[in-house]
Amino acid sequence: MELLLLGLVAALVWKLYQLKRSPHDGPLRSVTLCLFCAALSYPVAMPGGASGVDTVAGHGTAKLIQNVLLLLTVYFLMSFYLYSAADEKAGRRRARREAVVVGAVALAITVAAESVPHEVFAGSFSTADMTIPQLAFFYGGAGLYLTYALGMAYRWTRRYARMSRRPHSTGLWMTAVALGAMAVACAIRAVIVAVRWADVDVPHPLMAAVAFLLVASILLFAAGITYSGARARISSLRLWLRHRRDHRRLAPLWELLAEAYPENVLRPASPAALDRWRARGVHRRYHRRIVECRDGLVDISPYLLDEDDSAVLGIDSTELAARLRRASARIGEGVPAPRRAVPLAMALGSDRQSDVKQLIAVSDALRDAA
Repeated sequence: MELLLLGLVAALVWKLYQLKRSPHDGPLRSVTLCLFCAALSYPVAMPGGASGVDTVAGHGTAKLIQNVLLLLTVYFLMSFYLYSAADEKAGRRRARREAVVVGAVALAITVAAESVPHEVFAGSFSTADMTIPQLAFFYGGAGLYLTYALGMAYRWTRRYARMSRRPHSTGLWMTAVALGAMAVACAIRAVIVAVRWADVDVPHPLMAAVAFLLVASILLFAAGITYSGARARISSLRLWLRHRRDHRRLAPLWELLAEAYPENVLRPASPAALDRWRARGVHRRYHRRIVECRDGLVDISPYLLDEDDSAVLGIDSTELAARLRRASARIGEGVPAPRRAVPLAMALGSDRQSDVKQLIAVSDALRDAA
């Protein structure tokens, strides 16, 4: 149960972050409310939370709150698809109609719960006396609505998964499988309610298996709806780590060139605190260092070319590092530039990634020599 709640909270935090960036996104708001209701229902279902609520409000209140929250969970899940429909107005009208349906179901199970003594809710689903009509209606009615809503969500999710490409389709298929499994579990629970209402015993292992299926499918659902975003965050983290590493590897080359040409070192756009904070970002520092290194190489190029060199330099990193050290020493001695500055063509290619690899190779050669 704790693992399930942790997964739901993690998914909810991620969606709250996205909602903060896009507060007017209707489908995103529906998913966030769906996760919020789901996450809120589990503390109420836990023994400690349920006993606390029942102590204050009477036996059965915790179960009633939990089931109403679950109804709202699947309603908001349906709303996500309705708000995402191509016909936005029709989707909104359907969402309002579904709100009336879920409101009616919630009211009906509330009336059923209030019409019997609170003591009948003291047990769990597996131990409840389903021969009491109100109790059977309470569990059966909620289960049938959950089956309907989850089944509709499964059908829509499967449709979107077929239309999507990876990695989005992977997350959608995970979500579709989870929704289908939840719908099946809820349908089985509804059948169990009907069987027990007829005063027929149901094997406990079967009810335990259904409960396990619900827990596993909810975890898979949380993983599915966060898969694409989590994968994007992982890719972003990998890029951040690579830029951070390359920024450090470029330090020897940058230090040599910055000492020779300090005017090439770029400054923040303004002395404002916000601009100074932005300038300290890893990606900004990485790209700024590349620009500063390339500018410095252009400025130092007159000292790098021998008399028999052409205007384009295509030598290996070790030789270029040696020439840079000699050029830096000549600049420190005040030797004037022997010729005009020229762009340097790197040996690994002319595209940006090859350029960066060459700069890192030269910087590594400088570090090794030092």
